Amino acid sequence: MDLVSAVEHYDVVVVGGGPVGLASAWHAVRRGARVAVFEQFEFGNERSGTSGAERHWRLQYTEPDLCRLTGEALPLWRDLERASGETLLHAFGSLWFGDVDVATNEGKISETARTMDQLSIPYEWLTASDIERRYGFAHLPRHFEGFVQPDGGAVDVRATVAGLLRLTEAAGCVLRADEPVRELAPDVDGVRLSTPRGRYRADKVVLANGPYANRLLEPLGIRLELNVFEMALVTLRQRDPRARHPFWFVFQEPTEEDTNLFYGFPPNSWQDTDHVRIGPVFEVNALSDPERATGTPDPRHVTRACDWVERHLPLVDPRPLVRSACLAVLPADPERQFFLGTAGGRCTGGENVVIATGGWGFKFVPLLGKVCAQLCLDGATTYDVDRLALPAPTRP
Repeated sequence: MDLVSAVEHYDVVVVGGGPVGLASAWHAVRRGARVAVFEQFEFGNERSGTSGAERHWRLQYTEPDLCRLTGEALPLWRDLERASGETLLHAFGSLWFGDVDVATNEGKISETARTMDQLSIPYEWLTASDIERRYGFAHLPRHFEGFVQPDGGAVDVRATVAGLLRLTEAAGCVLRADEPVRELAPDVDGVRLSTPRGRYRADKVVLANGPYANRLLEPLGIRLELNVFEMALVTLRQRDPRARHPFWFVFQEPTEEDTNLFYGFPPNSWQDTDHVRIGPVFEVNALSDPERATGTPDPRHVTRACDWVERHLPLVDPRPLVRSACLAVLPADPERQFFLGTAGGRCTGGENVVIATGGWGFKFVPLLGKVCAQLCLDGATTYDVDRLALPAPTRP
């Protein structure tokens, strides 16, 4: 493999060619920046968290600032849909139900309802009987309640990534597949990078490489407290293909072994299928390194999800058609949803390194990309994301 004979220079280099990295590149190149994206695998891969056909789209959060950010993300999604010529957001409702005062990694139902009241986000409150009658659930505990928010639904993951790839390439962005960045060296004037193929320099760098961020940050004296989990996914068949129900998430008291949380997508409206995807959200058995992921789900987690479906969702056949797993990269601090901001004050030239990683962030993809582009090109962002910035360094 020939090495690059001279240092190539870019205004912005993005490390990580997943949805956030591509969205960052697209927003930057649209503003006239010379941009390159380095992806250690092939573009469009599903190895580092961007797996499967869909992700949950929702407006509601327990935290008011995140509710506002989803509202601000919506017009950016519409912009991306117009540019790509694809429908990416599919609204069929977002149903949260269960123990309304249980605090979970998704938030708390009762507090989320209060936030929606505060921000005038519409929803309908439902009892267990309402949920069973309307959506085909059965044998729910009588104290279960919740809400359906009609604007929620799903994001078409693969169309989003494919659209961003087309748009960035058409706008002149340099896309470098199978070229991992091995080293970052920020200084007051920019950042030097090295890969197995050569050396590069950028005015700014965006780290959007998910579970691999610490590999480049730790030599700079920075470590993000991230947990990486391999989470089970199960594909099942809906018995009545005509039945329609929203995305659902059930909030329950945790067990001694796991969080006892489950979710489900209905058949995708953009595909001719009777398949549904069900998953447990068990943040257990964190991986010490993302390379240790096997792609094979924990059999116990598959059984737990299918048993819940068999007891409570008779419109779905509980026998698995496909068992799979995806990576979830989450901040160790449960109060923090993402790491989003610069490394300013953490190392020499840290202000030239923008970091966007961690969290269940697909619903924010175009907004995260715009924030990263603004931080690179303007040195600040017009969005209120201060709470998501990197924590200040610990003083001895």
